Amino acid sequence: MAEKGLKKWVITITVIVAALLELIDTTIVNVSIPQIQGNLGATLEDVAWITTGYGVANVIILPMSGWLGSRFGRKNYFLTSIIIFTIASFLCGNATGLSELVVFRIIQGLAGGGLISNAQAILLETWPPEEVGIATALFGLGAVVGPTVGPTIGGYITDHYSWPWIFYVNIPVGILAAYCTYAYVRETPKTGQGQPVDWWGILLLAVSVGSLQTVLEKGESEDWFATGYIIVLTVAAVFGFLLFIWRQMAISYPIVNFKIMRHRSFSIGMFTSFILGLGLYGSMFIFPVFCQSLLGFTAQQTGEILFPGGMMTIAMMPFVGIMLKKGVPAQFMATLGLILFFVFSHMLSGSTLSSGTEDFFWPLVIRGFGMSFLFVPLTTLAIQDLKGAEIGQGTGLNNMMRQLGGSFGIAAITTFIHVRQADHRSILLENVNDYNPAYVQRFQAYIHTFMSKGYTALDAHNAALKAVEGTIAKQTMLLTYADAYWLVGFILLCSIPLIYLQKFKKAVPLPADAH
Repeated sequence: MAEKGLKKWVITITVIVAALLELIDTTIVNVSIPQIQGNLGATLEDVAWITTGYGVANVIILPMSGWLGSRFGRKNYFLTSIIIFTIASFLCGNATGLSELVVFRIIQGLAGGGLISNAQAILLETWPPEEVGIATALFGLGAVVGPTVGPTIGGYITDHYSWPWIFYVNIPVGILAAYCTYAYVRETPKTGQGQPVDWWGILLLAVSVGSLQTVLEKGESEDWFATGYIIVLTVAAVFGFLLFIWRQMAISYPIVNFKIMRHRSFSIGMFTSFILGLGLYGSMFIFPVFCQSLLGFTAQQTGEILFPGGMMTIAMMPFVGIMLKKGVPAQFMATLGLILFFVFSHMLSGSTLSSGTEDFFWPLVIRGFGMSFLFVPLTTLAIQDLKGAEIGQGTGLNNMMRQLGGSFGIAAITTFIHVRQADHRSILLENVNDYNPAYVQRFQAYIHTFMSKGYTALDAHNAALKAVEGTIAKQTMLLTYADAYWLVGFILLCSIPLIYLQKFKKAVPLPADAH
């Protein structure tokens, strides 16, 4: 039975805030990596496991969250996840060494995986079936805005306090969310009790998904298949996943119910969620690096630039939910979102080294507008045919695919950047010769500039060579990032036909008691 009045809104705010904890912590650490590295005396490669460990643990638990919710009761599992996440946050802030911090981040990631899927499932139970679009829109606020505001919050805390506080801020929020969950969220039946636990399935899932996530996050920095352990993990991911699917289809009580893939809308929705993750995380990976490495912005400045786009998403989400409730086809709204995302990519591909904050306002507002038309309709299309216990399984798998899409997108874009960087540099260097009047003129101008500042002729010549190299490096990266924006926009634009393979429905008939 759906909730009414004040209780409905208390539960809604509680589960969204709990999900935000997990989503913000996905990106909040990134801008604090240099400070953590210096404080703990770790190398950049080692400190990267703070992010990798969290992501791997998070993705492993997501597809299991539906099964865990059924076995222990969704409220109990959600409440336990909040408590463990809060305790792990305290332990992360108190860590005295890198190994401790990585272990506590893994625990935090395991607990976080239980927050996001259960939050979405609890919302679907709390709101009546005819208002499921509004519920999905409200949840989408956290899912879309969380990764966006994470770097802003992390940048502010890092600039004004110290890195442990990026974890300590979770503690009061976690305590409040735990209390509200205990007091207001309704108990759900423990339908999985008494059934045997598929320990082999859990092991195969951990091996396959964990290996894949590690390959995606570490592959590019390890030169992909030139590194032995990347090859081993790739083989483990492929064979582990095949064995996992066989195991889940062969037993009576699987931890992941692949039979829900019989719903065409859900099967296609898994892929569109993957594409959504690629666009959401991929674009947010390129933009901060571009702003900070080429334009010289600080982490906090970059976050502030992203803020208006996030506000646009927040403002539009409720309207998207209302439009779904009124019967506007989700396919039409998702198409508009994908087109707007392409427009955003096209506009940013024209950025220059003299671009300022005002040049990014409208592209990011357009992106925020488009993202509001993507998350809710795509999620609604994916879960529209799921009923009863399938909802918990479906939301877990759907969120896992979005996370994997983000990891795959970042890995693919990073590799693409390195390849295109080499190509652009090679082309630019072809024009650096004494037979190119433009180069000769620029080089002589550099020499005269340095000599006017008191350099000797030899020192001015050497300084001019360095200046030319710096110019080439910046122009190379500028052209490369433009290509990366085009790549992300083109992939999302080409995915439009997929959403028209899903069913057209004016209302999503989800039962109120979906557990």
